[in-house]
Amino acid sequence: MKKVLVLGGTRFFGRKLVELLIANGEEVTIITRGQSGNPFGDKVEHLVVDRTNKDELAEKVAGRNFDIVYDNICYSPNEAYEFCEIFNGKIGKLVFTSTLSTYTVDGKEKHEGDFDPYHYEMHMDKNKDFTYGEGKRQAEAVFFKYAKFPVVAVRFPIVMGTDDYTRRLHFHVQRVAQGEPIGFVNMDAEMSFILAEEAARFLQWAGDTKVEGPFNATANGKISLEALMKLIEEKTGKTAQVTINGDKNIHSPYAISESWYMSNKKAFDKGFSFTNLHEWLPILVEEIANESK
Repeated sequence: MKKVLVLGGTRFFGRKLVELLIANGEEVTIITRGQSGNPFGDKVEHLVVDRTNKDELAEKVAGRNFDIVYDNICYSPNEAYEFCEIFNGKIGKLVFTSTLSTYTVDGKEKHEGDFDPYHYEMHMDKNKDFTYGEGKRQAEAVFFKYAKFPVVAVRFPIVMGTDDYTRRLHFHVQRVAQGEPIGFVNMDAEMSFILAEEAARFLQWAGDTKVEGPFNATANGKISLEALMKLIEEKTGKTAQVTINGDKNIHSPYAISESWYMSNKKAFDKGFSFTNLHEWLPILVEEIANESK
């Protein structure tokens, strides 16, 4: 039985990760701000903490040691540095949830070496001073420089699922079903995705194996935005009202100018078996379409 700490584990793939850990018999502690409650009851220890408050976080974990920590909610170098100050010498491994957004949108398949956190210039500023992608780049750089424990930075593309609280795929399905327009920039742009259950499985794997460093984690395959919209049309029975470079208020959350997808070869070579995007995406779209009727 491992002692595992999860920062942010009550929603979406974080919740699915905790469910996997519980099922595996781990001793699980979660840290959240308490806004989403505790769906696990007495199966976990729940610490209500604002992780951006260093003193509060340090007090809550004082005298504690953990085999693995999963950090799903670090968005800045300051948070990463404070994490290292608090947990150095007290944990066996960190699995940090990073993002495809660490990579430039330039139409090329992304490999881990396309962003090198080990030699990236760091700027210690607050969350509000960075874009989401830059905040994650900075956090990776800090962890790999200052952590005195092994670190895995898991770079996910957009995570999909019926319970996605961002409702990005839902946005497309519902607007098509209701005959409302959706704005894009480049319908030929291709994207990669991962299912929430698979994201959780990958995080668990990253914690349990001896891997370290940055890892892309994405389902096999990619899909163009045009093909995605055709799939949604098929599952809703409606014709999509697509506009190009139109009103930004109706822009798709996937409205990218160039293809933006990643390779999962590094993780596959280390032993993780990924699902195939084109096998589960039609099922997911149909489930969301049925919910919308």
